[in-house]
Amino acid sequence: MTEGSTHMGHTPAGRPRVPRTARRLRVRIAGAIVAGLLCITGTHTVAAAAPLAQMPAVTLAQAEAQPGDDDWLHTSGNKIVDAAGNEVWLTGANWFGFNASERVFHGLWSANITALTRSMAQRGINIVRVPISTQLLLEWRAGQAAVPSAVNAYANPELAGKTTLEVFDHFLALCKRFGIKVMLDVHSAEADNSGHVEPVWWKGAITPEQFHVAWEWAAARYRTDDTLVAMDIKNEPHGTASSSPRAKWDGSTDQDNFKHACQTAGRRILAINPNLLILCEGIEVYPKPGVSWTSTTPTDYYSTWWGGNLRGVRDHPVDLGAGHNDQLVYSPHDYGPLVFNQPWFSGDWNRTTLERDVWDPNWLYLHKENKAPLLIGEWGGFMDGGPNEKWMKALRDLIVEHRIHQTFWCLNPNSGDTGGLLGHDWATWDEAKYALLKPALWQHNGKFVSLDHEVPLGGSGSTTGVSLSDVYGGQHPDDTTPPSTPTGLAASGRTASSVTLAWTASTDDTAVTGYDVYRDGAKVATAPGSTHTDTNLTGGTAYTYTLRARDAAGNTSAASDAVTVTTEPGTGDPTGAVTVRYKNDDSAAGDNQIRPSMRLVNSGTGALALSTLSVRYYFTRDGGSPTVNAYCDYAAVGCAQLDLRVVVLPAPVTGADAYLEVTFTGGTLAPGTGTGDIHLRLAKSDWSSFNEADDYSHGTNAAFADAPKIGAYVNGILAWGTRP
Repeated sequence: MTEGSTHMGHTPAGRPRVPRTARRLRVRIAGAIVAGLLCITGTHTVAAAAPLAQMPAVTLAQAEAQPGDDDWLHTSGNKIVDAAGNEVWLTGANWFGFNASERVFHGLWSANITALTRSMAQRGINIVRVPISTQLLLEWRAGQAAVPSAVNAYANPELAGKTTLEVFDHFLALCKRFGIKVMLDVHSAEADNSGHVEPVWWKGAITPEQFHVAWEWAAARYRTDDTLVAMDIKNEPHGTASSSPRAKWDGSTDQDNFKHACQTAGRRILAINPNLLILCEGIEVYPKPGVSWTSTTPTDYYSTWWGGNLRGVRDHPVDLGAGHNDQLVYSPHDYGPLVFNQPWFSGDWNRTTLERDVWDPNWLYLHKENKAPLLIGEWGGFMDGGPNEKWMKALRDLIVEHRIHQTFWCLNPNSGDTGGLLGHDWATWDEAKYALLKPALWQHNGKFVSLDHEVPLGGSGSTTGVSLSDVYGGQHPDDTTPPSTPTGLAASGRTASSVTLAWTASTDDTAVTGYDVYRDGAKVATAPGSTHTDTNLTGGTAYTYTLRARDAAGNTSAASDAVTVTTEPGTGDPTGAVTVRYKNDDSAAGDNQIRPSMRLVNSGTGALALSTLSVRYYFTRDGGSPTVNAYCDYAAVGCAQLDLRVVVLPAPVTGADAYLEVTFTGGTLAPGTGTGDIHLRLAKSDWSSFNEADDYSHGTNAAFADAPKIGAYVNGILAWGTRP
């Protein structure tokens, strides 16, 4: 997002789609005391990166274990949890400035850092995302921290004479005092008010290796301080089809592959502190099926906001290494029409269209399919009483409904295209904007919830906040006894793509909070009860499972006895001249859309004319409007080649009172070839909800698998699947 001050020049031109390059920032400063505070502090140089072992001794000494650091966070499915497995909700805001040329929080030229930090905590900000530059981290590492000129010592006597590093450390101490956690975000390579415009994580003297070294230094310095709980690896990697350099996302180790860069940085950070959350943002464009990254044609790509495109995760997920993937969080950014009037803001748009056309395909699928947690690192804007406010409320409601983690952009009033939560006096809150945000701040019984187990949000004696222990009944620091080992682990069901496990519950002197499920030695889930279904498996394959019970104090049991289960053969389903493969693009079985995706393959020995083929997906309408509309969102063969119709059965049967029929206008499949992806969607005319759980053709698999309950007909004869 845009940030800067009055000494920031015009940002570069050339970004018509997302015009971050055309923004300026406004800072209003009054009084002679502040007038001389905004000059830049000399020329800063970056020393050559020394090996990690050569860091100053004081930094390495901080890596010694300290008692009381029990607030580290981890992930379980699409949730973030504490050490005891309790779900937490990260709800905060951004405060920029350390990334800019001032090298320190903006606003300290007039605002008092203690009062402002306390105010954030009292109003429910439980985590602050702090943008910073790689250049400044390297300066700190090299012992080159300077006393900033953009701090008013009259307004901040506690900061008088402190260097930029000492100001940051002072802020961390304040956050610990007031129950706030902190996320560090490398916003740009260089300390520059317009540094975020650079599309990649290296620039000039800042090399990719120095980028990683800077992160390692930060991880080592704050290794024992559980105030700093998360690292957002790089803000808004971006770039269009024809720009160079630009960020891409694939399975390569290329320098411009952000998936590889984030994965590498995450692994190097976790080797130092395995408890940190690692946030990976998206990119800007992602190639459509069958398109190579070498294409320079804009229409060959799906495009969205900088940092907002996480489509590549489906085929190329970030892998932080064995035992560390429960520290991974994906972090998209999203903005409204006042930042840029994107195509999806034309016509009669609303939350439903935004979710369907933008959020679901770009990042929300990760949450809905329980793949990983999401933290929307930036969202916000001006209260215009119109479309921008409409967008903010829509995204706010999505965040609240799904308990998606978020850090609002931003605290600063000097963000040129969004404004901030504070007025230009850096003391008065914009009450209308805060009222919009407030429902998306974690509250329990009318009070804001800290991410600290001991300190309520707002600090000791707070009247507006509570601690995690207040919410979850306290921790058990004296409990070192693990739960009993789970017994009786067995498979209670299996298909070609899933295994259902059941076991006898463990016992514990405090409380068993969950069971870590391991498949072939790797943790794949944490189950709250004594059953779990493992999905997206391969047919005819043997998998070995074990369990460990976890208690409320964070103790884990010994591993259970192993059980090996072989999935049903994937080829045992009815087959003919055509094979139907299916995946569910919407894991919410009770929302207002059905979203099946299919791939049709010619499994015969001769050519298959698509005009002879029809496919039927059976479902129930479940009340509301009896009229169901069908849509093609994407087809590799082209949506224009499909004819869709919804047919109502003469009499309902178990699992169906209607079916979606898909036919083709033409085309031929050679033996062994397929149609590629076909993404379909069903919605009732009144947008009321379905209950897909009992639909005949409904499946829960999020990866393509053979679908025996979707019928396919060739010349009117059933060639694949079964009828309900």
